[in-house]
Amino acid sequence: MSQKIDFCGETGRCQILIDESMSQLSAYLAGQEIIIITDDNVNRLYSQLFTPAGDVIILQSGEGTKTLLTVESIYRQLLRVSADRSTFILGIGGGVVSDITGFVASTFMRGLRFGFVPTTLLAQVDAAIGGKNGVNLDGYKNMIGVVNQPDFVLIDFSFLKTLPAKELVNGFSEIIKCAAITSRDLFELLEKESERALRLDNDLLRRIVDETVRIKTAIVSLDEKDMGQRKKLNFGHTFAHALEKAYRITHGEAVSLGMILAANLSVKKNMLAEAEASRIRKLLQKFNLPISMKVDCDKRDRIVEPVRQDKKKSGQMIDFVLLKSIGEASVERLSFSEVEEAIDDLCES
Repeated sequence: MSQKIDFCGETGRCQILIDESMSQLSAYLAGQEIIIITDDNVNRLYSQLFTPAGDVIILQSGEGTKTLLTVESIYRQLLRVSADRSTFILGIGGGVVSDITGFVASTFMRGLRFGFVPTTLLAQVDAAIGGKNGVNLDGYKNMIGVVNQPDFVLIDFSFLKTLPAKELVNGFSEIIKCAAITSRDLFELLEKESERALRLDNDLLRRIVDETVRIKTAIVSLDEKDMGQRKKLNFGHTFAHALEKAYRITHGEAVSLGMILAANLSVKKNMLAEAEASRIRKLLQKFNLPISMKVDCDKRDRIVEPVRQDKKKSGQMIDFVLLKSIGEASVERLSFSEVEEAIDDLCES
């Protein structure tokens, strides 16, 4: 039996259904006219599950698709099939599909109803949860977007069976992030049960995903528009977004490296004990995530420049998430010079 989390925010109500079967989807659609947005990989593997939906818009998979050009193309396709304000937009796919679907639905004809069926662990615990929808601009992550809640998020773990191992650990990177900023209990559970988690033990997965989603929705309920507490969810992400733009690594790999740099900076500022930082490194390694990466010093600016364009900047300062301990995070205003010194730790001459 699925677990249900009801979230109510300023921008709408959302029902999150954890460990629910895709076969039950019609119960949450109530006979509405549906247009599906998905990507080519998901369509190839699961198109037989899309019936009896109407039109299906298929995107090319990958972060490079998350642009305004893609959004404009979808708008035109919606016009061609005579979508109107009664049309329901359903995104079936990973984080890119969720981000684009939510943005398109929130802006086409000034807003259509929409929902998500996230097919990756990363989307199930992060992209599909919280109401942030948007696209990149010139490689800068999520520069254009809106905050708007879907009607529902249906999380079916069976999709994870066809997920490559590298994509699976992307999701665990975000789960570890949530544990590090607010739940020592979840962190210790991950330390103890990493092997079972990687095997996708259903009972354990249900518990981990449920706890992670509850962490995120609790934070979002306090600060849906990202003005204060929600910034804690960006632990590791300031560095991560810069690394993603500069190098071809996955989001999970970048977040892992970003957490290491942020933890090291927390130690340097005498906020976090080195023993705690060491536990974070060891846990990331257990989930096959990177904890170090050397970059050429002459390419340093490829990382620094995206940091200086981060959405959390204010003049020469930036809101940055540091740790006081495992399970307790703090948003601190740092100078760019302090952040850049942490980047220098990656460099080799």
